Amino acid sequence: MKILFYNHTGQVSGAERMLLMILSLMDRKTFEPCLVCPAEGTLKKLATELDVRVEELKSLDARFTWRVDHLFRYAISFVSVMRELRRKVTNHRPDLVHANSIRAGLVATAATVGLKTRIAWHLHDLLPGHPISTLIRLFAGLSKRTELIAVSEAVARNFRGQLSWLMGDRVSVILNAIDLDKFHPDQFAKRRIRKEMRFRESDLIIGTVGQVTPRKGQLELLGAFRHALDKSPNMVLLIVGAPLFNRDHEYLDTLKRTATELGIANKVRLLGPRSDIGAIMQTLDLLVVNSKAEPFGLVILEAMACGTTVVAAAVDGIPEIIQHGENGWLISPGDEAALAEGIVHLGRRPEYRARLANRGMQHAEAYFSADRYLLDLHAFYRSRIENSHSAESTTGVTEVAEVA
Repeated sequence: MKILFYNHTGQVSGAERMLLMILSLMDRKTFEPCLVCPAEGTLKKLATELDVRVEELKSLDARFTWRVDHLFRYAISFVSVMRELRRKVTNHRPDLVHANSIRAGLVATAATVGLKTRIAWHLHDLLPGHPISTLIRLFAGLSKRTELIAVSEAVARNFRGQLSWLMGDRVSVILNAIDLDKFHPDQFAKRRIRKEMRFRESDLIIGTVGQVTPRKGQLELLGAFRHALDKSPNMVLLIVGAPLFNRDHEYLDTLKRTATELGIANKVRLLGPRSDIGAIMQTLDLLVVNSKAEPFGLVILEAMACGTTVVAAAVDGIPEIIQHGENGWLISPGDEAALAEGIVHLGRRPEYRARLANRGMQHAEAYFSADRYLLDLHAFYRSRIENSHSAESTTGVTEVAEVA
């Protein structure tokens, strides 16, 4: 079965990490993958290292906006990329196109009009409140060739919106997962990082890991951390990640400036991107996820698998992973005081923190393994491809009967 994967960007963030996991672990005896993506960024290189065939396609320049001039430019980019992708699909004749984002799904469905190709949109994002969002839902709902995979129930609800009647049962939820072998407790790695960063034995290491962008709430975390230091001055905050899109580099500058203005620059370390996330996770006493919107939260699973306690804002898909007080700690989104209180509360209770971490690790192993994920995804591929072939066979028999 030929699966053509299409990713509209060559940059690697959460959606691309999931894609790379799929490509690295999928059953190559049954499925033949080919990735189409832009050359810019690291996705092409990483996929090639997995022995996956990769073909280049220009980047899609398209974002939500109210500016008509920008919409015109985005439309030109959309049409150009769509034509390129149609040529790729025509050449490869895949059994299914796996479009790894909403934008990729739009391009893939439009590019294959008249080709009868099945398209699976992998919904990693939440649609914003915008007129274009309604048009996107209508476009997906009216295309009978389009199936949708949501990474959480929250994402599925968001995408259906007021059009559940149109979507029917075509939105399947396959909860994200991680390769547990890459994230597990390792005391040697923990000691190495603590030595590298010259932490004291008494230091309590708080961290946040992810793309540096306003949606992740790092700025508000700085404010909460400033208040937490008043009660627990032995804390150190690590901010791990880099800006990737739009004006996020300006946001990074804001973080640096704010840490200085709050008088906590000596307690905050901006580490940038790291290739040893597992080791960083194991170094943390507490991972903070302070997102304003979070379709799922892969970093939470990674921390759980490493045996690290998580405190997180209860937004979107996060409560589908964390049960408050059982395997992690939830706070109301946007509540800096509650976040500071949660950090202090857990920081002062190592035994309770360890109990939450142990339950979190068990939860990740039981429900969020890559093995479980690939079983679900493979079953999805098979059912859609077999249904498509069955429908084509039925159509062919009908046409022969009509001719006779």
